[in-house]
Amino acid sequence: MKQLTTAPTPQPMIVRYVENLHNGIQSHNLSRYALGYVIHGTKYIYTGDHCQKATRGDLFYLGTGIQYVENIPAPTRPYEQIVFYYTPEDLQRIVTQLNMTYGMTVSNHHVCEKCRTATHIVTDGWDSLRNFFTSTAISMRTGQTLHDHTAEMIKMTELLYLILAHEDCCLKYRLLSNIDSSEGNFEVEIYDCVFEDLSIRELAERTNRSLTSFKKEFQRHFGMPPHKWFIRQRLNHSRLLLIASSKSISEIGNVCSFPNTSHYIKLFKKEFGITPANYRCNYARRCAEEQSEEMGGKRL
Repeated sequence: MKQLTTAPTPQPMIVRYVENLHNGIQSHNLSRYALGYVIHGTKYIYTGDHCQKATRGDLFYLGTGIQYVENIPAPTRPYEQIVFYYTPEDLQRIVTQLNMTYGMTVSNHHVCEKCRTATHIVTDGWDSLRNFFTSTAISMRTGQTLHDHTAEMIKMTELLYLILAHEDCCLKYRLLSNIDSSEGNFEVEIYDCVFEDLSIRELAERTNRSLTSFKKEFQRHFGMPPHKWFIRQRLNHSRLLLIASSKSISEIGNVCSFPNTSHYIKLFKKEFGITPANYRCNYARRCAEEQSEEMGGKRL
């Protein structure tokens, strides 16, 4: 007897997030690209010691892989954002539709080192974009787009039109560069393996490439050899755990695939010029000083 199977429910393309509490820095391993908009509150997106700030009315782009974010509620209301998730295939389909159906010519003449290498971008929203997200937020609060893939695709098409019809910028460059699905899938597969103990040959097999082809493609995508890149990603993750958690140094080393604590400390100091313990202490001291200055300013 033939068994009937149901097709898996597609992942939602549009998600509304509401957070009442400040939960500190969190890491998210994204398998799809993300375009988000801050409705209330403040969002910080971290890259090492640097961070970008997105506030009410700002649009942000997040690439695939591990992203470190912190969402802070507004003084009188929770943090709220709307995020559109998409794959290179989704993007290609919509851009083709805009061109074939509406005759829209999509081009971008802007490129700089920032948008060429950035894994995230923050930009001010413009009037038509703010109006779009205001109406989208109302629709989501009333459940009009909930579990409706067609409605989500229409909304996504409208959002992409507003961005692609806007002036050339870093955001537009990153969107159009996402269309190459083969590159997107390669990066997703690599980020999925960051904390796995795999050899270069095993990584090549995982991505269905020969050893030589894998090394060349890896260098082209990430700008350095695989071993060096994986070590750096793990150390960057450990750095966030040092300031965002109360785990011990050895626990953090284990979580980040450095089971030998001494070796982890040595690698961390070589990369950042400071030990993990001192890095944590310096960060705590800096936060205390900033909080003290802020409280002093309020008293004045």
